[in-house]
Order: sequence, then C-alpha cells, then structure tokens
Amino acid sequence: MTRRTDARGAVTCGGVPGPLPAGQAPRCYTRAMQSSVDLHLRSYGQPGEPDRHDFAQLVLPLRGSLLLDVEGRQGMLDPLRAGFVAPGAWHAQHGAAGNRSIIVDIGVEALAPETGERLFERPFAPLGPASRKLVEFMALILNADSGAVPPPVVQGWVPLLLDTLTLDAPRPASRLAALLARIEAVPGHAWTTESMARAVGCSVSRLHALFREELDTSPHAWLLEQRLRRAREWLASTDLAIAEIALRAGFSEQSALTRALRKATGMTPAAYRRGQQ
Repeated sequence: MTRRTDARGAVTCGGVPGPLPAGQAPRCYTRAMQSSVDLHLRSYGQPGEPDRHDFAQLVLPLRGSLLLDVEGRQGMLDPLRAGFVAPGAWHAQHGAAGNRSIIVDIGVEALAPETGERLFERPFAPLGPASRKLVEFMALILNADSGAVPPPVVQGWVPLLLDTLTLDAPRPASRLAALLARIEAVPGHAWTTESMARAVGCSVSRLHALFREELDTSPHAWLLEQRLRRAREWLASTDLAIAEIALRAGFSEQSALTRALRKATGMTPAAYRRGQQ
C-alpha cells in the first residue's frame, strides 16, 4: 500500500474511511497542508485517478473551465462558478487547455460545521460579485508574490470568501454583475438582449432597467463597449489578423469593427494598431 500523509502531516495508508468508487483503485494523497488553510494556483489537464483527502477544498477558476466530479455529482466550473470538495470525498477533475484556478485547502478545524453543510448541499456554487472581487484580489496577490501570500492575509480572506459563498440567492443586481463578468470573458458570443435577459432571469424590459440603474447605459451600448475594449487589447498586443479580431470580439465582419472603432476613436483598426507599436 502506498504511503500517504493526512491533513496534519501524519503518515497513513490506504486513504480515509469511506466507499471507493466502483472499479477504482485507491490512490494515496502525499501532500500535507502547511497550515489550517493553504492556497495554490493550479491547472488541470486530462482526467486522472479519483482522489480524496482529510481537508475541505475550494476550486475557484480564474480562467478557462474544468469538470469536477465529487462522489458522482458533476459540475462544470468557470470564473462564474466555484466547486467545493468535502473532507474525505472522492473527487476527480479535468480541464480544457488554458484553465487556471485558485485552490483553497481548508482544514476541518477552520471550517464551521454549518458552513460546510451548506457548501456540501450546493457543491457547485455561483460566484456573485462579492465572491468574484475576493477571488480577483487574491489572484493579484498570488501572481504578484509568485504564490506566496502572508498567513494573516489568508486567515482574514478565507472567512470572508466562505461568507459570500454561503449567502442566499443573489438579488437581481448581483445576477446582472454575473452576466457582465460572463460577457467580459466571452464578448464574441452571439449576445442579444433576449439571451442576456435569460441569463439574468428577468424580462428584456427589466434588463434595460437594471442596466440603466446600475451602469447608466443600455445593454447594447455596454456590449459594444466591451467588444471594442477587447478588440483594442488584441490589436495592441497580438499579431492576429484584423478580420479574425473582429470575429473574436463579436463583430459580424471586419467592416463592422472598422465603423465602430472609427466612431469611438476616429481611427481604423490598422491605424490604431500602428499607434500602439
């Protein structure tokens, strides 16, 4: 039997008590937690063997997507949806190319029972605006410090994150914020006011009201702004053909991007690119 270390660093064998998925051999976990809460940046590739450990785990995608299986319950995770693995739960995951996630290991002693129960009931939780702000904050620190975060920062950040993840269903404004983040991630999708309203869970007229109340603009104007912002980023930082940039940013063709950019900046895409070099 392969040796493993538990959450306290003690060496054990064969895993923790509990049923093993049918047809699967046990795999021992060899990484010990360094404290009651550990953070890691991680990417996932092809499916691997199921695993489990004596501590809870949060999976917070920063980019890309991955499929998480927890005791037979599956959920697709992305920057708008987090995953929770309870202590001792068998789990496996695999992701598309380019995925990147913050992994939060939480010792049992650092997880309040009621919080663990709520996350266990809803292991694939949507990330509302407050949660995403906390995740973005930690991502900046992890990237700036090459993965090293001062323990006091972690100890203060995790309880706040758990609180936001276990709040009741978000209000309409929160659903709008989730939609905005989704569009910012994939502006080239064929978004319409109807599909945006469906994503928020409201009528088209209510969607317009939310945009006016929260952003003082219309859904169409905000969408165009995001597409132009992404097109400008790609023009300045890549060698992609202008026609390809137009399609990736959500414009029907290169001429549509040219018209929109000229109206916004007075420049054609080619002129804008030259000005950024």
